[in-house]
Amino acid sequence: MHIVVMGAGGVGGYFGAKLARAGETITLVARGEHLTAIQREGLRIRSAIEGEYVVRPAAVEDVRGLPVADVVLFCVKSFDTETAAERIRPVVGSATAVLSLQNGVDNEDTLDAILGPGHAMGGVAQVFAAIDRPGVIGHHFLGRIIFGELDGRMTPRTERLGEAFARAAIDAQLATDIRRALWEKYVLICAVAGMTALTRCPIGVIRDTPESWRMLRSIAEEGAALAAAAKAGLAADIVDQVVKLAGAIAPGNFSSLYQDLHRGKRLELEALHGHAVRLGERLGVPTPAMAAVYAALKPHAAGRRG
Repeated sequence: MHIVVMGAGGVGGYFGAKLARAGETITLVARGEHLTAIQREGLRIRSAIEGEYVVRPAAVEDVRGLPVADVVLFCVKSFDTETAAERIRPVVGSATAVLSLQNGVDNEDTLDAILGPGHAMGGVAQVFAAIDRPGVIGHHFLGRIIFGELDGRMTPRTERLGEAFARAAIDAQLATDIRRALWEKYVLICAVAGMTALTRCPIGVIRDTPESWRMLRSIAEEGAALAAAAKAGLAADIVDQVVKLAGAIAPGNFSSLYQDLHRGKRLELEALHGHAVRLGERLGVPTPAMAAVYAALKPHAAGRRG
Protein backbone atom coordinates (compact mmCIF):
# COMPACT_ATOMS: atom_id res chain seq x y z
CA MET A 1 0.00 0.00 0.00
CA HIS A 2 1.04 3.59 -0.58
CA ILE A 3 0.42 5.31 2.75
CA VAL A 4 0.90 9.03 3.19
CA VAL A 5 1.35 10.15 6.80
CA MET A 6 0.15 13.72 7.14
CA GLY A 7 1.92 14.95 10.26
CA ALA A 8 5.06 13.07 11.33
CA GLY A 9 4.95 14.00 15.00
CA GLY A 10 4.57 11.56 17.88
CA VAL A 11 1.53 9.69 16.56
CA GLY A 12 2.22 9.85 12.82
CA GLY A 13 5.95 9.34 13.18
CA TYR A 14 5.63 6.33 15.45
CA PHE A 15 2.99 4.46 13.44
CA GLY A 16 4.49 5.56 10.12
CA ALA A 17 7.88 4.19 11.15
CA LYS A 18 6.40 0.84 12.14
CA LEU A 19 4.62 0.58 8.78
CA ALA A 20 7.80 1.52 6.92
CA ARG A 21 9.83 -1.04 8.83
CA ALA A 22 7.28 -3.68 7.78
CA GLY A 23 7.81 -2.86 4.11
CA GLU A 24 4.86 -0.59 3.30
CA THR A 25 5.48 2.32 0.93
CA ILE A 26 5.39 5.31 3.27
CA THR A 27 5.64 9.03 2.59
CA LEU A 28 5.94 11.25 5.64
CA VAL A 29 4.73 14.84 5.39
CA ALA A 30 6.68 17.05 7.78
CA ARG A 31 8.24 20.49 7.90
CA GLY A 32 11.12 22.53 9.28
CA GLU A 33 14.04 21.00 11.12
CA HIS A 34 12.14 17.76 11.67
CA LEU A 35 11.75 17.27 7.91
CA THR A 36 15.39 18.16 7.23
CA ALA A 37 16.60 15.68 9.85
CA ILE A 38 14.41 12.86 8.47
CA GLN A 39 15.61 13.51 4.92
CA ARG A 40 19.25 13.56 6.04
CA GLU A 41 19.40 10.80 8.65
CA GLY A 42 16.08 8.93 8.54
CA LEU A 43 13.45 8.79 11.26
CA ARG A 44 14.72 7.36 14.53
CA ILE A 45 12.34 5.72 17.00
CA ARG A 46 13.47 5.43 20.62
CA SER A 47 10.92 3.17 22.24
CA ALA A 48 10.83 2.19 25.89
CA ILE A 49 9.07 -1.00 24.75
CA GLU A 50 10.53 -1.92 21.34
CA GLY A 51 14.04 -0.49 21.52
CA GLU A 52 15.67 1.85 19.04
CA TYR A 53 15.63 1.70 15.26
CA VAL A 54 15.85 3.92 12.18
CA VAL A 55 13.72 3.89 9.04
CA ARG A 56 14.27 5.89 5.87
CA PRO A 57 10.90 6.52 4.21
CA ALA A 58 10.32 9.30 1.71
CA ALA A 59 9.74 12.60 3.50
CA VAL A 60 8.31 15.74 1.90
CA GLU A 61 6.72 19.06 2.77
CA ASP A 62 4.53 19.24 -0.34
CA VAL A 63 2.64 16.20 -1.70
CA ARG A 64 2.12 17.64 -5.18
CA GLY A 65 3.57 15.28 -7.76
CA LEU A 66 3.23 12.18 -5.59
CA PRO A 67 1.12 9.22 -6.73
CA VAL A 68 -2.39 8.87 -5.31
CA ALA A 69 -2.39 7.31 -1.86
CA ASP A 70 -4.31 4.21 -0.85
CA VAL A 71 -4.51 5.60 2.68
CA VAL A 72 -3.67 8.88 4.37
CA LEU A 73 -2.95 8.67 8.08
CA PHE A 74 -4.13 12.12 9.14
CA CYS A 75 -2.21 12.98 12.31
CA VAL A 76 -2.14 16.78 12.57
CA LYS A 77 -3.39 18.83 15.49
CA SER A 78 -7.13 19.45 15.30
CA PHE A 79 -6.69 23.19 14.70
CA ASP A 80 -4.78 22.35 11.49
CA THR A 81 -7.46 20.02 10.09
CA GLU A 82 -8.83 22.35 7.42
CA THR A 83 -5.43 23.56 6.20
CA ALA A 84 -3.91 20.07 6.17
CA ALA A 85 -6.93 18.62 4.37
CA GLU A 86 -6.43 21.12 1.57
CA ARG A 87 -2.73 20.23 1.41
CA ILE A 88 -3.38 16.50 0.87
CA ARG A 89 -5.88 16.98 -1.96
CA PRO A 90 -3.31 16.04 -4.67
CA VAL A 91 -2.90 12.49 -3.26
CA VAL A 92 -6.56 11.85 -2.48
CA GLY A 93 -8.11 9.77 -5.26
CA SER A 94 -11.66 8.51 -5.55
CA ALA A 95 -10.92 5.47 -3.36
CA THR A 96 -8.41 6.99 -0.92
CA ALA A 97 -9.18 6.47 2.75
CA VAL A 98 -8.25 9.31 5.10
CA LEU A 99 -7.91 7.90 8.61
CA SER A 100 -8.07 10.62 11.24
CA LEU A 101 -5.94 9.86 14.31
CA GLN A 102 -6.70 13.15 16.05
CA ASN A 103 -8.19 14.44 19.26
CA GLY A 104 -11.83 15.48 19.15
CA VAL A 105 -15.10 14.11 17.78
CA ASP A 106 -15.77 16.21 14.69
CA ASN A 107 -12.57 16.10 12.60
CA GLU A 108 -14.01 13.41 10.33
CA ASP A 109 -16.95 15.62 9.41
CA THR A 110 -14.55 18.42 8.50
CA LEU A 111 -12.48 16.08 6.33
CA ASP A 112 -15.51 14.84 4.40
CA ALA A 113 -16.76 18.40 3.94
CA ILE A 114 -13.45 19.40 2.34
CA LEU A 115 -12.43 16.23 0.49
CA GLY A 116 -15.87 14.89 -0.36
CA PRO A 117 -18.12 12.36 1.36
CA GLY A 118 -16.79 8.88 1.97
CA HIS A 119 -13.08 9.56 2.32
CA ALA A 120 -12.86 10.00 6.08
CA MET A 121 -12.48 7.09 8.48
CA GLY A 122 -12.57 7.43 12.24
CA GLY A 123 -9.63 6.45 14.37
CA VAL A 124 -8.44 6.48 17.96
CA ALA A 125 -4.70 6.39 18.64
CA GLN A 126 -3.78 5.08 22.07
CA VAL A 127 -0.08 5.89 22.26
CA PHE A 128 2.27 8.07 24.27
CA ALA A 129 4.90 9.34 21.83
CA ALA A 130 6.38 12.73 20.96
CA ILE A 131 9.19 14.38 19.03
CA ASP A 132 12.24 14.33 21.31
CA ARG A 133 14.31 16.34 18.86
CA PRO A 134 14.22 16.79 15.06
CA GLY A 135 14.20 13.38 13.41
CA VAL A 136 13.71 11.48 16.68
CA ILE A 137 10.44 10.15 18.14
CA GLY A 138 10.36 9.04 21.76
CA HIS A 139 7.81 6.29 22.42
CA HIS A 140 6.95 5.77 26.09
CA PHE A 141 4.10 3.28 26.19
CA LEU A 142 1.02 1.91 24.45
CA GLY A 143 0.72 1.73 20.67
CA ARG A 144 -2.83 0.81 19.73
CA ILE A 145 -5.23 1.98 17.03
CA ILE A 146 -9.01 1.59 16.92
CA PHE A 147 -10.42 2.43 13.49
CA GLY A 148 -13.42 1.96 11.27
CA GLU A 149 -15.85 3.35 8.73
CA LEU A 150 -18.07 6.10 10.07
CA ASP A 151 -21.19 4.15 9.05
CA GLY A 152 -19.98 0.96 10.74
CA ARG A 153 -19.56 -1.08 7.54
CA MET A 154 -16.78 -3.61 7.08
CA THR A 155 -15.22 -2.68 3.75
CA PRO A 156 -12.34 -3.92 1.58
CA ARG A 157 -10.30 -0.84 2.44
CA THR A 158 -10.66 -1.35 6.19
CA GLU A 159 -9.65 -5.00 5.77
CA ARG A 160 -6.59 -4.05 3.70
CA LEU A 161 -5.56 -1.43 6.22
CA GLY A 162 -6.05 -3.88 9.07
CA GLU A 163 -3.79 -6.35 7.27
CA ALA A 164 -1.11 -3.65 6.86
CA PHE A 165 -1.31 -2.84 10.58
CA ALA A 166 -0.96 -6.56 11.39
CA ARG A 167 2.15 -6.88 9.19
CA ALA A 168 3.62 -3.92 11.06
CA ALA A 169 2.86 -5.52 14.46
CA ILE A 170 0.54 -2.63 15.31
CA ASP A 171 -2.18 -3.58 17.77
CA ALA A 172 -5.21 -2.49 15.74
CA GLN A 173 -8.90 -3.11 16.31
CA LEU A 174 -11.41 -2.71 13.50
CA ALA A 175 -14.56 -1.24 15.06
CA THR A 176 -18.13 -1.16 13.80
CA ASP A 177 -18.97 1.68 16.22
CA ILE A 178 -16.02 4.04 15.78
CA ARG A 179 -17.97 7.14 16.80
CA ARG A 180 -18.52 5.55 20.18
CA ALA A 181 -14.77 4.93 20.50
CA LEU A 182 -14.09 8.55 19.54
CA TRP A 183 -16.43 9.76 22.28
CA GLU A 184 -14.90 7.44 24.88
CA LYS A 185 -11.47 8.94 24.20
CA TYR A 186 -12.93 12.44 24.10
CA VAL A 187 -14.44 12.16 27.58
CA LEU A 188 -11.15 10.82 28.97
CA ILE A 189 -8.98 13.47 27.29
CA CYS A 190 -11.20 16.36 28.35
CA ALA A 191 -10.90 15.20 31.97
CA VAL A 192 -7.20 14.32 32.14
CA ALA A 193 -5.89 16.96 29.73
CA GLY A 194 -8.11 19.62 31.22
CA MET A 195 -6.94 19.06 34.76
CA THR A 196 -3.22 18.59 34.06
CA ALA A 197 -3.19 21.77 31.97
CA LEU A 198 -5.38 23.77 34.35
CA THR A 199 -3.35 22.86 37.45
CA ARG A 200 0.05 22.54 35.72
CA CYS A 201 0.43 19.36 37.78
CA PRO A 202 0.96 15.71 36.82
CA ILE A 203 -1.91 13.28 37.21
CA GLY A 204 -0.50 11.86 40.46
CA VAL A 205 -0.79 15.25 42.19
CA ILE A 206 -4.35 15.63 40.90
CA ARG A 207 -5.25 12.20 42.30
CA ASP A 208 -3.75 13.13 45.65
CA THR A 209 -5.70 16.39 45.84
CA PRO A 210 -9.35 15.59 46.65
CA GLU A 211 -10.74 18.83 45.26
CA SER A 212 -8.86 18.41 41.96
CA TRP A 213 -9.82 14.74 41.68
CA ARG A 214 -13.48 15.66 42.18
CA MET A 215 -13.23 18.26 39.43
CA LEU A 216 -11.72 15.67 37.07
CA ARG A 217 -14.74 13.47 37.75
CA SER A 218 -17.07 16.43 37.18
CA ILE A 219 -15.55 17.01 33.74
CA ALA A 220 -16.05 13.32 32.93
CA GLU A 221 -19.67 13.53 34.09
CA GLU A 222 -20.30 16.50 31.82
CA GLY A 223 -18.65 14.70 28.91
CA ALA A 224 -20.85 11.66 29.54
CA ALA A 225 -23.97 13.86 29.62
CA LEU A 226 -22.97 15.43 26.30
CA ALA A 227 -22.39 11.98 24.81
CA ALA A 228 -25.81 10.85 25.97
CA ALA A 229 -27.47 13.91 24.44
CA ALA A 230 -25.55 13.32 21.20
CA LYS A 231 -26.64 9.66 21.22
CA ALA A 232 -23.05 8.41 21.13
CA GLY A 233 -23.98 5.12 22.76
CA LEU A 234 -21.50 5.17 25.65
CA ALA A 235 -21.80 2.67 28.48
CA ALA A 236 -23.82 3.66 31.52
CA ASP A 237 -20.67 3.43 33.68
CA ILE A 238 -18.46 5.50 31.37
CA VAL A 239 -17.63 7.98 34.13
CA ASP A 240 -16.38 5.21 36.42
CA GLN A 241 -14.38 3.80 33.50
CA VAL A 242 -12.73 7.16 32.85
CA VAL A 243 -11.90 7.70 36.51
CA LYS A 244 -10.43 4.19 36.69
CA LEU A 245 -8.29 4.80 33.62
CA ALA A 246 -7.13 8.15 34.98
CA GLY A 247 -6.28 6.39 38.23
CA ALA A 248 -4.03 3.94 36.40
CA ILE A 249 -1.89 6.54 34.60
CA ALA A 250 1.67 6.77 35.94
CA PRO A 251 1.75 9.54 38.56
CA GLY A 252 4.36 11.69 36.81
CA ASN A 253 2.48 11.93 33.54
CA PHE A 254 1.13 15.11 31.99
CA SER A 255 -1.10 15.47 28.94
CA SER A 256 -0.08 16.77 25.52
CA LEU A 257 -2.35 19.76 26.21
CA TYR A 258 -0.19 20.61 29.22
CA GLN A 259 3.00 20.05 27.22
CA ASP A 260 1.83 22.46 24.52
CA LEU A 261 0.84 25.00 27.17
CA HIS A 262 4.21 24.65 28.92
CA ARG A 263 6.08 25.13 25.65
CA GLY A 264 4.02 28.13 24.60
CA LYS A 265 2.55 26.29 21.61
CA ARG A 266 -0.95 26.58 20.21
CA LEU A 267 -3.51 24.52 22.13
CA GLU A 268 -6.14 22.05 20.91
CA LEU A 269 -8.52 23.80 23.27
CA GLU A 270 -11.29 24.49 20.75
CA ALA A 271 -11.56 20.83 19.68
CA LEU A 272 -11.72 19.69 23.30
CA HIS A 273 -13.30 21.92 25.95
CA GLY A 274 -14.42 24.63 23.54
CA HIS A 275 -16.37 22.09 21.49
CA ALA A 276 -17.91 20.69 24.68
CA VAL A 277 -19.09 24.11 25.84
CA ARG A 278 -20.59 24.97 22.45
CA LEU A 279 -22.23 21.56 22.11
CA GLY A 280 -23.65 21.87 25.61
CA GLU A 281 -25.21 25.21 24.70
CA ARG A 282 -26.82 23.68 21.59
CA LEU A 283 -28.08 20.56 23.34
CA GLY A 284 -29.09 22.18 26.62
CA VAL A 285 -26.50 20.29 28.69
CA PRO A 286 -24.82 22.28 31.50
CA THR A 287 -21.00 22.17 31.36
CA PRO A 288 -19.71 24.38 34.20
CA ALA A 289 -16.48 22.42 34.79
CA MET A 290 -15.68 22.29 31.08
CA ALA A 291 -16.43 26.01 30.85
CA ALA A 292 -14.06 26.74 33.75
CA VAL A 293 -11.22 24.88 32.02
CA TYR A 294 -12.02 26.59 28.72
CA ALA A 295 -12.12 30.07 30.25
CA ALA A 296 -8.89 29.57 32.21
CA LEU A 297 -6.93 28.26 29.23
CA LYS A 298 -8.44 30.50 26.54
CA PRO A 299 -5.83 33.29 27.01
CA HIS A 300 -3.15 30.71 26.13
CA ALA A 301 -4.99 29.05 23.23
CA ALA A 302 -2.98 30.77 20.48
CA GLY A 303 0.36 30.06 22.11
CA ARG A 304 2.92 32.43 23.53
CA ARG A 305 2.46 35.96 22.21
CA GLY A 306 4.87 38.86 21.80
